[in-house]
Amino acid sequence: MTNQYDSENLPLNNKRALRKLARAIAMSQDQFSLILVCCNSSSLRSQIVNHLQELSPLKIEEITLHPSISTLFTTILTALKEPKPEALMVFGLESVVAIEQVLGATNLVRDEFRKQFPFPLVLWVNDEILQKLTRTAPDFKSWAINSIRFDNPKNQPLDWSATTA
Repeated sequence: MTNQYDSENLPLNNKRALRKLARAIAMSQDQFSLILVCCNSSSLRSQIVNHLQELSPLKIEEITLHPSISTLFTTILTALKEPKPEALMVFGLESVVAIEQVLGATNLVRDEFRKQFPFPLVLWVNDEILQKLTRTAPDFKSWAINSIRFDNPKNQPLDWSATTA
């Protein structure tokens, strides 16, 4: 049987990025931590997320934003269930219609993220959203560790078994 993660041509640095992401989530338990993950390929993102769910012993919840949202904070707060997740991954920022307004509002209420979300918050972004985040919500973005990047150049197979080493 072929492992789906071995079938894609992925750069070797994605193994390190995946381990870095899993470590950042694990080390931020019970406290707010903003983790920005930059990936321009939706298929690669899906593979990484699937593998992260297999790799991590933590229950990582997921939210996909609707394009019509007006605030990130309220959208996340409303979507959360009790008990709070051990980690939360947010997808769909690239599809938000009023992204500049959403990011501006996020910057204004940044302290509420720390108060209300005692868990790592993983925002999946692409290069365009990362630039807009830097420009429109610099104070919020400054809370993030350096963004973790997953790239998808051709002809570089990834041995997924090495991610657990």
